[in-house]
Amino acid sequence: MTKAEHTRLVTWRFKVLQQAAERSRNIARTCRHFGLSRKTFYKWKRRYECDGAAGLSDRARIPHHSPRATAPEVISKILYLRQHYHFGAGKIADYLRRFHGVSLAVSSVHRILTRHGMSRLPATQKHRSHVTRWNRYEKPQPGHRLQLDVKFLERIPGTRTRLYQFTAIDDCTRIRALKVYDACNQRTAIRFINEVRRRLPFRIRVIQTDNGAEWQTHFHDHVEALAIHHAYIRPRTPHLNGKVERSHRIDDQEFYQLLDQDGITDDIHLFNEKLREWEDYYNYHRPHGALDGQTPYERLLSKTKAGMAPAS
Repeated sequence: MTKAEHTRLVTWRFKVLQQAAERSRNIARTCRHFGLSRKTFYKWKRRYECDGAAGLSDRARIPHHSPRATAPEVISKILYLRQHYHFGAGKIADYLRRFHGVSLAVSSVHRILTRHGMSRLPATQKHRSHVTRWNRYEKPQPGHRLQLDVKFLERIPGTRTRLYQFTAIDDCTRIRALKVYDACNQRTAIRFINEVRRRLPFRIRVIQTDNGAEWQTHFHDHVEALAIHHAYIRPRTPHLNGKVERSHRIDDQEFYQLLDQDGITDDIHLFNEKLREWEDYYNYHRPHGALDGQTPYERLLSKTKAGMAPAS
């Protein structure tokens, strides 16, 4: 209700009371004339006598006690996840259920966000529509295809150091391996793929990269010698490496954006310790929207069990 509508409503109710006062012996006739019940008339009359003109305004119909209302501490968690992580209502509901044992409908989370003026994401976090859509694909088994890419990190203030995050993500389970290096070349890429092979719990059959210089001849020959097929995506088609590209955006939003200035260091060993903690959280604890709320490790277990199930 607008301010003008509210003013007209209060004025009309005051007019009803005023006319009834002029005809004090004929309340029923006044009520019939204005089309309202005597019960409603006396309710307004009591409110006007107690609170004056303010009593003629509509009052909130919220119950004084609501035993099923969302607890204040849960609301605080919802607002914190929205403000600091920019999570949507669905992901917030997943986090509450997984980490706090709170079962809350997505619609309830959305209503709470709307009530606190947080229903819209910042402009930098809003969904961007695409002129041409593409279908999401997924390999059926772990290790069938790994997407590799390099994330160029911002230069560390006060130093000349430039660091590079090498990322490998499994197409099927979304399990990732991360490592930061101070160089971006084929020698570093070879070191990274050797470490990925040691750390991932399944055989790698195919790796997929863009056409960057770090993935060229020496790296390609090294990978093929390991009996792993190396596939390049077409030039200027980053969406073909969409899973690793999307995971880098998650790194920005949920790791680097929240990493305090004291945590940004040119000590590669310390940086990799922090990155490994984030990697473990991503793989074992973070619900993944594309996996229906499962973690990558839970998806790996389900795929492994499905592969071991005897044929009927």
